[in-house]
Amino acid sequence: MTEAIDRERSLHDPSVRLSGALAEALFDPEFIEVGASGRRWTRAEMIAALPTLHGGTENSTPITAERFEGTVLAPGVVHLTYETRIEDRHARRSSIWRRDAAGRFRLYYHQATPVPNGPDRP
Repeated sequence: MTEAIDRERSLHDPSVRLSGALAEALFDPEFIEVGASGRRWTRAEMIAALPTLHGGTENSTPITAERFEGTVLAPGVVHLTYETRIEDRHARRSSIWRRDAAGRFRLYYHQATPVPNGPDRP
């Protein structure tokens, strides 16, 4: 579980977001994301876009990730949930990591759900 959390956090690191090779090593070949905007991303689209998204440069607004929780769904498959803040945007996130043939966790699925501003927001 700790390895999956560490790898999830590394995806928020500008050095990883700027390096196609480092990013490729983290994404499963069958990766799919449903972003906070509702857009569906493929592995190739996400790797290409990472340098342009928040957290993609040393000078961009950092991504704050907190409240990580994880559950083992099956041997070699971990489901993580956590929350992020980027400037004034807050999202709840869900990721599924699975081990590849070499034993490394790779991100298989990710979904972000925006949390609206308001009195009910934690």
